[in-house]
Amino acid sequence: MLKSGTWEEARALLLSAVRPVEKENVPLDACASRVLAMDLKAEEDVPPFDRSAYDGYALRAADVMHASPEMPVTLQLTETIPAGHVATRPVLPGMAAHLMTGAAIPEGADCVINFERTRFTDAEVTLTCPLRAGDNIVRRGEDVQAGRLLAASGTRIDAGLAGTLAAQGIVQVPVYRQPVIGLIATGSEITEPDEPVRAGGIRNTNRASFTALLQREGCQVRYLGLCGDDAGAIAEKIRTGVRACDMVILTGGVSVGDWDVTPEAMEQAGAQILMRGVDMKPGMACAYALAGNTLVLGLSGNPASALTNFCVCALPALRTLCGLRETEPRPVTAVLVRAFRKKSPSDRFLRGRLLLEDGCVRFDASADQGNIVLSSTIGCDTFLRIPAGSGAVEAGTQLKGFMV
Repeated sequence: MLKSGTWEEARALLLSAVRPVEKENVPLDACASRVLAMDLKAEEDVPPFDRSAYDGYALRAADVMHASPEMPVTLQLTETIPAGHVATRPVLPGMAAHLMTGAAIPEGADCVINFERTRFTDAEVTLTCPLRAGDNIVRRGEDVQAGRLLAASGTRIDAGLAGTLAAQGIVQVPVYRQPVIGLIATGSEITEPDEPVRAGGIRNTNRASFTALLQREGCQVRYLGLCGDDAGAIAEKIRTGVRACDMVILTGGVSVGDWDVTPEAMEQAGAQILMRGVDMKPGMACAYALAGNTLVLGLSGNPASALTNFCVCALPALRTLCGLRETEPRPVTAVLVRAFRKKSPSDRFLRGRLLLEDGCVRFDASADQGNIVLSSTIGCDTFLRIPAGSGAVEAGTQLKGFMV
């Protein structure tokens, strides 16, 4: 066990302890935001034929190479081709076919002109400008060519990928199943949001905050309940979570006070503690453990501390569990909008929002970065790091961090 470590060591330790969950197939209509579980290559060209980019006329460029307002060229119409149909006859010299957007290019034609640039009747069309072969034709395979890698395993499925899979006729999509994450709240002072708050009590905000965060990451959340400060009761809930979940998260009871019994409960539940404490602010108090193959994460009861620790140290492990290929948060460099006056003996992570102003990436941190200030995480999309040993940091200072 590491008694404590840096946030980088914590992140690496948690990453090494997880593997992606099992795979399953889901219907195409249910694949949004799921994680692809195998490389998918195109089996077909998209589009599967040369097609018209406009409502207009398909013709031979050679027939109109000298067309001009002074020397218009009139072509005889062969037929009308709606989208979803094919021509019944080729386009020969001196001829053109009337066709709709998306219709297949008839044999013999090598370009298309939109109808707005022509004069036409039911029997003929007149052009006053030349065209080049290929003009206004969407070529076979212009979107996707057969054999191309559509997406690699570990890609989160978005609207573009879902549509691309549909274009290939893929109606069952191989994905990683959604990990089940168990949540346990501890602390005798905690009550559920729908219950009256007794004197000296506070409502359970960590349940709602982590449920929202975990669902955003594509996980199913199983709330395992609220415990007081009894190690035996907490241990029983941990055992339940380990049997039913892919990861268990506890909030509260991980500091060094007389009533901080979560690490003891972890050991009672048969979990091996991997690390106690991380050298960072906020989120220093924590206990990470492994029960069989299941990570058990004990985080601070202070909401902002718990969220910061999880996002900085544990989010890559969660994303690995989900099957994602890119698990590290996206790095970013931004300029502070407002000064931060506290000293930072340890690495400190500010929570806030990125802004793009006058071509500059700026970071707007909440004015109050206290450990219990949950409201400071509203709209939070970025954590910026103040290096250990720093004093007050002035507005306009450029810092590095990551997006979540």
